[in-house]
Amino acid sequence: MRARQPDIEGYVEREGVRIGYEVFGTGDTTILLLPTWSIVHSRLWKAQTAFLGRHYRVITYDAPGNGRSDRPANVAAYASEQIVDDAVRVLDATGTDAAFAVGLSLGSGFLLELAARYPDRVRGAIFVAPTIGLADPQPDRPNYPFDDELDTDAGWAKYNAPYWRRDWPGFVEFFMGETLPEPHSTKTLEDCIGWGLETTPEVIIATQRAPYLTEGARALAARITCPCLVIHGTKDTITGLSGAQRLAEALTCDLVVLEGSGHLPQAREPVRFNLLVRDFVDGVVRKPTITNWSRAASRKPRALYLSSPIGLGHALRDVAIASELRSLRPDLEIDWLAQHPVTRVLDERGENVHPSSAWLANESAHIESESGEHDLHCFQAFRRMDEILVANFHVLNDVLSEGHYDLVIGDEAWDADFYWHENPELKRTAFAWLTDFVGWLPMPSGGDHEAFLTADYNAEMIEQVERYPRVRDRAIFVGNPDDIVPQTFGAGLPSIREWTQEHYDFSGYITGFDPKPLADREALRARLGYSPHDKVCIVTVGGSGVGGALLRRVIAAFPYAQKAVPGLRMIVVAGPRIDPESLPSYPGLEVRAYVEDLYQHLGACDLAVVQAGLTTCMELAALGRPFLYFPLRNHFEQNYHVRHRLERYGAGRCMSYADTDPETMAAAIAGEINRKVLYTPVETDGAGRAAALIATLV
Repeated sequence: MRARQPDIEGYVEREGVRIGYEVFGTGDTTILLLPTWSIVHSRLWKAQTAFLGRHYRVITYDAPGNGRSDRPANVAAYASEQIVDDAVRVLDATGTDAAFAVGLSLGSGFLLELAARYPDRVRGAIFVAPTIGLADPQPDRPNYPFDDELDTDAGWAKYNAPYWRRDWPGFVEFFMGETLPEPHSTKTLEDCIGWGLETTPEVIIATQRAPYLTEGARALAARITCPCLVIHGTKDTITGLSGAQRLAEALTCDLVVLEGSGHLPQAREPVRFNLLVRDFVDGVVRKPTITNWSRAASRKPRALYLSSPIGLGHALRDVAIASELRSLRPDLEIDWLAQHPVTRVLDERGENVHPSSAWLANESAHIESESGEHDLHCFQAFRRMDEILVANFHVLNDVLSEGHYDLVIGDEAWDADFYWHENPELKRTAFAWLTDFVGWLPMPSGGDHEAFLTADYNAEMIEQVERYPRVRDRAIFVGNPDDIVPQTFGAGLPSIREWTQEHYDFSGYITGFDPKPLADREALRARLGYSPHDKVCIVTVGGSGVGGALLRRVIAAFPYAQKAVPGLRMIVVAGPRIDPESLPSYPGLEVRAYVEDLYQHLGACDLAVVQAGLTTCMELAALGRPFLYFPLRNHFEQNYHVRHRLERYGAGRCMSYADTDPETMAAAIAGEINRKVLYTPVETDGAGRAAALIATLV
């Protein structure tokens, strides 16, 4: 799922070749993100469009040969002169008189031509990793003939037309690996390989034979009069830094050198890159700004709370922590940067949701889009949420830039934690990080490759924390040391439990409510409208839309369970993101869209049937109620982290969705309903303990 969908999609045409373009955002200032080599398409800018589209109007288009554009057979169609003229056609089609333009790699050549030939259409130019023939030859790269059959295909010998025809995937994998020398580039590499496989070797051979640059780079640069900027990484193995230095000299403009960065800084250093673009554009436009400042002694302490929207569990515990924080610091003002369904809980409790929350890309919707029938490959879904995390971090960064906060509290706010570790200089305030699991774990279905990927992600996190321990001013594990799985982060990496104990404080579990007032179940049931004769079964799958399949299976089991359990009263809670009308119904079955303070109904029930979300399962454990739980297939957290914790408490009965038909489900309901349970007690002071740890930061 994209972080932001285009506001406009269209095509321009030249000599029968259609060129696809997209427009993001509105405004007086437009940024044109030019295409580069046709081995990739405009999704190469995916980490830019959401952020820049909030501040400006952004246009992208695909060069011929990839993406939404046609793939002509004739070489002339790929000439740089044609691609530059496509840019002008796109500007005309979108009603754009002039734009700031950004060119990457070969796209820097397109930008040179555009700014030189059409100076009235370019307000400013940013050249990134310019591959325009000005750099010194790479010392370790042999120069092989392009059209000859070679007696080797090792290394750069793969840059060869016969080899491309023979093994196009092999070349794409090699070349994209060269563009991304930075460690932990696995996701970006997968993206680039995928885009490269969307075109053909014949198309890319044609691009090699097409004319590139109507004049020499220095001659074109001499004709450019608009403000310019050059950006280049020191680890770029495609084209050397010397070319960027010579281009900056020819343009008489600034050069930004990115230490340790490779050929695709817009992908591997997206936050820094985006801010460079913004600062350049704003420096040319020179928008007037109003800055408010107040003396530190006159400020009330303020906290910005980030609560993960993936399910409702974070919202409940975070509201409880916020309440305890206010008890410790009555003068503390708390704003929330949050999205649906968390905002529903916050609105009901009168919390102040920051207006910039409206700009957040919806993480719950992304997770739902990745799910199948009771199946969610959680780790891979998280990896594919990368552009959403970039976009949401920029929202946070903007909020902190515009308003003073003394503290940021992030409950599994992955965007804040990751990008502050990547850009520690942007951290302006204290940061308290909370999570209820540590460590990505591979699912068996992913095989050795997934084991490699999860270990790589874990290693990156460990390196970040060890390198910049000051980013997390307080790291809190919502639970106890024994709740941590007894596994390692991966081959050659430390024990998860031992590492977590070294780097985290422990709050104990946080239920978000006090179970003691609910101990009188008869009074509770009477207050909620349940008779003494009802056998109450609550079915709930949390706040996301992933649990629809489980709800349908339990509903299908209801007629069988009704026969087996006299007086059965089943209440199916669809939650805030599942339409109750989309679910089947039976006489006597109750389907509710949303139940406020659902934990009270869980305390009153005789049995619950749930997904393996930690919050709901631990609420049931704290309330001492029997329950069946069904971990989502391929969901590492539910299958490993949550199940380990529940087994430690002796809580619930784990069942397999794949092995449970309606009749089996009904038999399990009949066997478990109102069963006497003896769970390990769940602590009730977790919110207070977490608040006490956080309060020291204000």
